[in-house]
Amino acid sequence: MNIESIHKLFLQHPIVCTDTRKIIPNSIFFALKGESFNGNLFAEKAIAEGCAYAIVDEAISSENTQIIQVDNVLETLQQLASFHRKHLNIPVIGITGSNGKTTNKELIARVLQQRFKTFATHGNLNNHIGVPLSLLSLNHEHEIAVIEMGANHQGEIHMLSNICLPNYGIITNIGKAHLEGFGGEEGVIKGKSELYKFIRKTNGLLFVNEDDELLKRLSKGIDTYSYGTKSSSAVRGILHEENPNISFSFFHEKEEHPCTSSLSGQYNFYNIMAAVAIGIYFRVKPADIKHAIESYVSDNNRSQLVKTEKNLLYLDAYNANPSSMKAAIDNFGASPYPNKIAILGGMNELGETSMLEHEQLIALAASKDFTKVFLVGQHFETLNADALFTKIAHVDALKEMLKTHPISGASILIKGSRTNKLEQLLEVL
Repeated sequence: MNIESIHKLFLQHPIVCTDTRKIIPNSIFFALKGESFNGNLFAEKAIAEGCAYAIVDEAISSENTQIIQVDNVLETLQQLASFHRKHLNIPVIGITGSNGKTTNKELIARVLQQRFKTFATHGNLNNHIGVPLSLLSLNHEHEIAVIEMGANHQGEIHMLSNICLPNYGIITNIGKAHLEGFGGEEGVIKGKSELYKFIRKTNGLLFVNEDDELLKRLSKGIDTYSYGTKSSSAVRGILHEENPNISFSFFHEKEEHPCTSSLSGQYNFYNIMAAVAIGIYFRVKPADIKHAIESYVSDNNRSQLVKTEKNLLYLDAYNANPSSMKAAIDNFGASPYPNKIAILGGMNELGETSMLEHEQLIALAASKDFTKVFLVGQHFETLNADALFTKIAHVDALKEMLKTHPISGASILIKGSRTNKLEQLLEVL
């Protein structure tokens, strides 16, 4: 069965399932395979539990006409998603970058929702499976889509771009992330800029931070719409305050629009300015842009300010790399909060530079006016650190320590890679 025929079935049953533990009646089950699972083994179960069809790539003994065999289930899912995206033919904004992808996506979606029926990637569905699933969540009601694309190897953004076919592209920034998989910093630049190359080839448009010299250089020769603090930017902003909350102004048709945000830090100012620029480009009213930005409150363990009965927590524990760690520590270190404590988790996927990057992290934290720093994870075990620092093997051990030696009246930065699960500390802080 070709993709066009499968798409006709999908239009009749426009929900995709990949897990028989979460079957939705009348959906289509895609029997994906991995190192430790084989969805083909559950195809008949999926049909029995209410799926309209099951897509498999191994011979199934059943003669059930609801089971459709293809050469490769994953490739079929990706091809179907791309076919569906072309079928709907709406503007698609593709987002990638080393840091800030999800915050950027949410801010952009919040702004565009003021004028359009907007779809944005749910959660962190930004890989070779997540992007197709996101595209297959689009329907005829949607007028514009914001699709997040993540990668930890060269070639992935190229592949994802060819699936979601973005008309518009934005790279939030390019920093030290997934160094091991990309093959060093130059590999990260090459891998992330694959989105720019796709937009160049397809005559699309880029939204570019004009204050970022690397992005400016990489985007030369491509149609761009710029934002930043320079007078030459298509959309200009001025950062008034970055702590404890961002206060800024943006300009449109020579009129100044003052605005505040629950977010903090210069890096979030640029995330906000991207959303402002995209809103203005798509003719969202400045007053509606202001409302969208001011009403946005992060609640996903990213740039999240949490006031508890005992402490003020700046929770940014969804992920971490050297670039985002430095930005968070610099920002928190410069903040006016009293009695500042940092809880820092180890960073993954840094390859042979891991020890050096963690040493530099310790040195950076030591240069700030923190009263205490906790280092969580095995990455720190063999590194030198003075009395300011306490090394903890894992988050469970730190939770037990904080139960017997509770902290109160403190302002606490919580930042680390997802595998550290530092968000679990909320219950004891």
